[in-house]
Amino acid sequence: MEPFLTRYRNILVLLVMLVAQILGLAVQVRRSSASGNTLDPPDRSGVRLIRLWANWVVSPPERAIHGSRMGAMGVWQNYFDLRHTREQNRELQQEVDRLRLEQAALLEDAKQGQRLQAMLGFQQKYLYATVAAQVFGSSGTDQSRVFYIDKGSADKLDRDMAVITPDGIVGKVRDVFTHSAQVLAINDPTSGAGVILENTRTRGILRGNAAGELEIVNLLADQRIKPGEPVLTAGGDQIFPRGLPVGVVDRVVKDPDRDSFILVMVKPAALLYGLDEVLVITDTEPRFSPQQEKDLADTESEKGAEADELKEQKKASAIMAERLPGLIDPNLPADKQPLNDSSLPTIPPRQPLPVHPDRFTAGAADQPVKPAKPKTPDAGAGTGTEASPSAKPVSKPAQNPEQPAATPDARPESTQPPASTKPEGIL
Repeated sequence: MEPFLTRYRNILVLLVMLVAQILGLAVQVRRSSASGNTLDPPDRSGVRLIRLWANWVVSPPERAIHGSRMGAMGVWQNYFDLRHTREQNRELQQEVDRLRLEQAALLEDAKQGQRLQAMLGFQQKYLYATVAAQVFGSSGTDQSRVFYIDKGSADKLDRDMAVITPDGIVGKVRDVFTHSAQVLAINDPTSGAGVILENTRTRGILRGNAAGELEIVNLLADQRIKPGEPVLTAGGDQIFPRGLPVGVVDRVVKDPDRDSFILVMVKPAALLYGLDEVLVITDTEPRFSPQQEKDLADTESEKGAEADELKEQKKASAIMAERLPGLIDPNLPADKQPLNDSSLPTIPPRQPLPVHPDRFTAGAADQPVKPAKPKTPDAGAGTGTEASPSAKPVSKPAQNPEQPAATPDARPESTQPPASTKPEGIL
């Protein structure tokens, strides 16, 4: 050791002095954090160079040590220390499943609430009394299309009651139990309903086929029937009220069994394969709201006032007819009376004819004039022109039937003037 120090003493002293000088400069000199703008004054509170150098020397190994530590901890926690990970995963999976079930239940409740709200609104506005029921079962075969509801005879249900939804008809009640009932859907082959096409007013019988489709049978070929035409209940089957929606025409095909006949395939308005709630029509007597009853009462009062006014008019006419009996013919009906019969032509009034027309009477020239026969003198009478007392009165010319009969002269024949050669029609 001594030979080394003795041999390199000068160099070592120089190095020590350089290091001391550098350290003194590093302690005295500060690194300013002045910006790039030369107008800004330098920062007097800068970091000393000795500190910066120490940071440069210490930071890399410290960073390496810190990274190695974090990597070792990650490897330990993620790969070696996994004692409770499976239990936590199991608990988290159960929590996720529970939340999914709750979400599905809430979604189903929301949908059911919407359906029930729509059904309640339809039930309140519908004209007939209905009972809401829940569908809880179906038939065990594909050929039989029946389902069960949770209402029965205890809820005033009976056979052949119509089952509907706000969208359209569904079927009819077939069997009734105390707290349940069996419903036969309209797409069953043994079911049926009287329907009418809205546009063409064609009536037919609706039933289901083996494939569960709705079809209208026994219809003659008609070019007016087009797809998309609405189909409604006709009301003739005494089960479904008139005017309920059934569906729309899907297509028209020829009847394979009979010529000149067609089958009208109908797309149902109600969802027959996904029913949850239905309505059963228990009474076909119309029911009205208080406002509707008030409107009907007002209408009836108006009709009553009009009827009373008409009665008063008839009474006044009857009183007038009694006062004018000559205007009524008892042998004719009321509508054929002269005052009421408008089919009779209007005849202008005619002027009355004179009883004894003469040459100064208007229209006397149009009347036929018959010459008067001379009086025959009686035997044993004189040759004078005077008539004997036993002579017959001179005959008068025939009067017009429309003219009133002339009053015969009450004077005796002897007091009449002597007959002249003028015709008797001209006096």
